[in-house]
Amino acid sequence: MEDNKELVLRIANLIKENKDIVSQAKELRSVNEKLEKENQAYKQIIAKLPPEQIPKKIQEQMVSKTIRFRMATVLYLDILGFKSISEQQGSTDVIDELDQILIQFNSIAKRYNIEKIRTIGDAYMVAGGVPVKNITNPLDVVLAALEMEKYLSDLKDEYEKQGRKFWNLRIGIHTGAVTATISGRRRISYDLKGDAVNIATRIASASDYGKLNISVMTHALIKEYFVCEYNGEIPVKYQGDMEMYYVKRIKRAYSKDRKIGLFPNEIFMVKYKLRQFTDLQEIILDKLERELPSYLYYHNYKHTIDVVNQAELIGYGEGVDDPAILLLKTAALFHDAGHTINYDNHEYYGTQIAREILPEYRYTEDEIDKICDIIMATKLPPKPTTLLQRIICDSDLDYLGRSDFIPVSNTLYDELKAQNKMGSLNAWNKIQVSFLSKHHFFTDTANKLREVNKQSQIERIKELVADDED
Repeated sequence: MEDNKELVLRIANLIKENKDIVSQAKELRSVNEKLEKENQAYKQIIAKLPPEQIPKKIQEQMVSKTIRFRMATVLYLDILGFKSISEQQGSTDVIDELDQILIQFNSIAKRYNIEKIRTIGDAYMVAGGVPVKNITNPLDVVLAALEMEKYLSDLKDEYEKQGRKFWNLRIGIHTGAVTATISGRRRISYDLKGDAVNIATRIASASDYGKLNISVMTHALIKEYFVCEYNGEIPVKYQGDMEMYYVKRIKRAYSKDRKIGLFPNEIFMVKYKLRQFTDLQEIILDKLERELPSYLYYHNYKHTIDVVNQAELIGYGEGVDDPAILLLKTAALFHDAGHTINYDNHEYYGTQIAREILPEYRYTEDEIDKICDIIMATKLPPKPTTLLQRIICDSDLDYLGRSDFIPVSNTLYDELKAQNKMGSLNAWNKIQVSFLSKHHFFTDTANKLREVNKQSQIERIKELVADDED
């Protein structure tokens, strides 16, 4: 019996040790990713300096660097027919034509934030999610590949009308982990290695001419938006047989050009941005964590996370659609970002930061204007005029009706006191009673969730005031 008891204790200790190790590993990964981002930023700054200003030791370190990306999407493209066409036209003309095609491909890749990796002869490789990690890279690469295929198909039709031979195209796409070797100082280049590269190459070789062939991994990440057709299996070392799919077009519900399905419509882009929001949120929260003053005990990045979550919850409770949820969550993310510039009038500064950053994430001018209006509605005293503005105001002051109201309220008091904007705690509590008594939630959802508890908080604060006065 004692032996069993001892065994159970040992197992329990092992489980605890394992949890601690997992937690430490997670923290180390997070720190490592943050350091990688900072290192990339410093490297870009150094790249702009004259060589004579850079110490020799640093120059040696900058020759090459290897980074692992857990999720990248590799596109491998074979442009076939070089030999037969060069015999007909002469190699110089063919190379010039190939250069024009690759220039067009590079232009398409750039619009989708895809990195050119290398061109070897008539083989071409690009990758999404490198060197900037993002969650949308499978969608970006497939959209770019559809444009590349259409461009070459149209060019081929023109040549055939002239009785000239033209290129055939085979495309393979796979999503997986890659290792990128980054080299160069002024002109940075990338070389990818890993199973993802090898599989993309094999997927391309298994494709028919003029078709876009993708692996089952990429298919799982893009199938909601694209019409796909099963294309059999190929054996993959250490992984068994891997399914492949042809991408035909964007689904009609998500396509701007419903006949050919080449360009995404507004519905697609809203869903895209909602998926992309994870990347945007990581960037902004990192900015807040690094740049917010240390005395902001209340208006910190945790408050921003809270408001983003509440905006989504109340938004769905009020029955708003996906485009509105996108606007709400984005406004919540930026609503306190202005604190990195100035405490007073931070709402306005938050709109300026949003206007600077959001175009990089494909937000339209109209979307940005609406987001900025929502942010400005959080300025006290709140005077919202639209449903979305009412939702953000309730989200921002959601803590008024929560059970943790007093400890959260105390962090706001500490923040104001640190700036000499508030006197005693008793004076603060009196202000809180007055504020709570006059405050009202603007949405039915917030009233149902928080109003009853808010009233109980008023009584709790009144007791604290009375106790202080005694």
